[in-house]
Amino acid sequence: QVQLVESGGGLVQAGGSLRLSCAASGRTFTSYVMGWFRQAPGKEREFVASISWSGSSTYYADSVKGRFTISRGNTKNTMYLQMNSLKPEDTAVYYCAARYGYDYARSDFRVYDYWGQGTQVTVSS
Repeated sequence: QVQLVESGGGLVQAGGSLRLSCAASGRTFTSYVMGWFRQAPGKEREFVASISWSGSSTYYADSVKGRFTISRGNTKNTMYLQMNSLKPEDTAVYYCAARYGYDYARSDFRVYDYWGQGTQVTVSS
């Protein structure tokens, strides 16, 4: 059974940093693209960033480019999101996701196969 578990969310002041982690289990994720999405109250789920199976290629939403960095661990079953220069508009529940395949530049949440339960990130002004 595939399971994705996020951690690292919390409350931070504007301009601060947080690092989210995603631990995947149930299979080897070497052929899977992984990504981060977020959802604020009353809004649709929004793409944040994605990363290729090898970790060598990344793709970002314009809203986070230059502030957030996505990466994968050596085992390929872990993923991270380093978030710097956080803004109040970054406040949302952040979700880890995975999809089988090699096309890492996919921002449509509907093409992702597996999801975590989410972790809350709150940025105060």
